[in-house]
Amino acid sequence: MNLVIDCFKQVKGAGKSIGIYNLAKSIVVHLGQRALKKAEENADRGGNKAVDTIIVLGNVYNREEFDVPGVVFVEVKGNPLNKLYCILWELIFVIKYARKYQADRILFPRGYRPIGRKGWIGRCRGGRKIRDTILIHDLIPFYYDKYYPGVFNRLENAYIMYRLKVSMKKADRIITISEYSREDILDKVPGCGGKIRVIYNGMNPVPQERQNSNAGAGCEKEGYIVAMTSMLPHKNARGVLRAYEAYYKKADEPLRLSVIGIGDTSCYKEMEKEAAAHVTCYKFIKDFDEMCRIAAGARAYLFLSYVEGFGFPPLEAMQMGVPVVCSDRSSLPEVVGDAGILVDPDDMGQIVRALIKVTEDEAVREGLIQKGYENIRRFSWESRTDLYWDALA
Repeated sequence: MNLVIDCFKQVKGAGKSIGIYNLAKSIVVHLGQRALKKAEENADRGGNKAVDTIIVLGNVYNREEFDVPGVVFVEVKGNPLNKLYCILWELIFVIKYARKYQADRILFPRGYRPIGRKGWIGRCRGGRKIRDTILIHDLIPFYYDKYYPGVFNRLENAYIMYRLKVSMKKADRIITISEYSREDILDKVPGCGGKIRVIYNGMNPVPQERQNSNAGAGCEKEGYIVAMTSMLPHKNARGVLRAYEAYYKKADEPLRLSVIGIGDTSCYKEMEKEAAAHVTCYKFIKDFDEMCRIAAGARAYLFLSYVEGFGFPPLEAMQMGVPVVCSDRSSLPEVVGDAGILVDPDDMGQIVRALIKVTEDEAVREGLIQKGYENIRRFSWESRTDLYWDALA
């Protein structure tokens, strides 16, 4: 089988989500490793079996991370940062590349397939039908259209929603990353349940020195709470600061708060100065190891997002032995399970009680830490890789 993976538009740091880029990279890396392993097994048996080929359509910006052993990397010469070229790519050019490289299957990790007849991309030179699979992470554009209609460019968001709906209707197969996202897809496109496959994301390990640790080098041991958020409304940065302010007033000896994802506390202008003085903000941390260093030294990890297709940050905290207080919305309950304390992100009292419990009750802390280690085993890439290949075959 010739599998083409369309990664042309994947540029690290461009767009609104790094999650799509990271998942596409992980899929390419692990499917490449699988291809190498199968090729070696085939050689050991005399080399009589046809060998699968994985062709990655990439660009000059992602070649370093997507040109990996086990795949054939094709650097497309167009500009992935040019919106007009990208539209033409999705509608026309990607089909030509799929045919050129004799694709049997094509995976679209960003969720957009070319507009055409249902179940049709075209045929390769050998006359075989090319079957397509789209990967849907979440339907947050629809969420913004309903709850925050003025945040994104309305015309652009309308186009994205249209493209997603058409893609979901016409794709041969759909992979999505949580049961929550599956239900969301069925709500927007009823009747497509038979072609949806739920495959939870695989976990990439945090740096070894941060694993099973509760004190990052250079951090005051257990001296603060850490929160992950951003200025996008669904990440609920204001709620994080409101919750900390309430906790600061209630706790006998409140810990400091380190917030990753915002540059300051201006999104909550009403925050009392005394509480705000105990908040340290990091707008953007480029180095993943540095981000893990900060998180690993925390006594608790706070994540109050309103909607996530999956939600990696709580799982990363669990890898580092940091107990989690997490929103009970969208996919997060199925990802976190009983390994964290789930809270209503709008209920300040509930969040404060959870933070006090997880920072002051050692039995609760140790129980959550151990459950966290157990929980992350559900998301190993070893099991994900075979699930992806079965879904694509």
